Amino acid sequence: MSIYHKVIGEGYPIVMLHGWTLDHQVMLHALEPLFEKRSGWKRIYIDMPGMGQSEPQPSIHNSDDMLEAILQLLDQLIPGEEFIICGNSYGGYIARGIASLRQNTVRGLLLIAPLTVPEFNDREVPKQTTIKRDSNFISLLSPEDAEEFCSMGVVQGQTEWERFRNEILLPSKQTNEEFLNYIRQNGYGFTFDISSKMEYPTLIITGRQDHIVGYHDVWRLIEDYPRATFSVLDMAGHNLQIEQTDVFNALVHNWLDRLESEKF
Repeated sequence: MSIYHKVIGEGYPIVMLHGWTLDHQVMLHALEPLFEKRSGWKRIYIDMPGMGQSEPQPSIHNSDDMLEAILQLLDQLIPGEEFIICGNSYGGYIARGIASLRQNTVRGLLLIAPLTVPEFNDREVPKQTTIKRDSNFISLLSPEDAEEFCSMGVVQGQTEWERFRNEILLPSKQTNEEFLNYIRQNGYGFTFDISSKMEYPTLIITGRQDHIVGYHDVWRLIEDYPRATFSVLDMAGHNLQIEQTDVFNALVHNWLDRLESEKF
């Protein structure tokens, strides 16, 4: 069963993994603009099975299997090559699994609002809050759209809505809910410990108001990453790359600069 992926550019492979129920577009819109003035990077955007344009796979019953399916794809696309891995939310959880199992080839890591504690009730997260809200604009949305947007948004304006709609809401409607619910019930968390030392440039970005995965649980990972920049962004929830784009871009540029100084 094929896994949909989009490759842009040539050079050092950098693999992009999206969040639960989403598709590659969330990573494409967040990261692709940062490569406009950079060369030598082969960006590999993936739709994980059951999400986006990738069909569910009968062999996948849990997150262990999801990780294995992505590793098999990478073994086809970049066999034996060194690469960088980036993950958002659930994609960050899978990315850490890849970094743990491919320590000989992973040479850098980016985690964007990463999932670290699979069971929601075990997470330490802040209460849901809204800091900035354009009430006039929100009133123009359908009740359904407004509910979806306001359940996630810390900054609720037209610009944030348009990106939320295109990168989060619409892709999530393509997802195979039955398949993902099955994984959720059958083994959302890995059955093995994925903690491992990563001695290469790392960037971990979290949202101070992220009520989905928070920032506190993520901070506990810091000793695994001696070369990590760790950021907690104010006025940012789970979709921090949309709500604090300028700071996000500056941090990722700095991380890419650190990688390039060692790679090329």
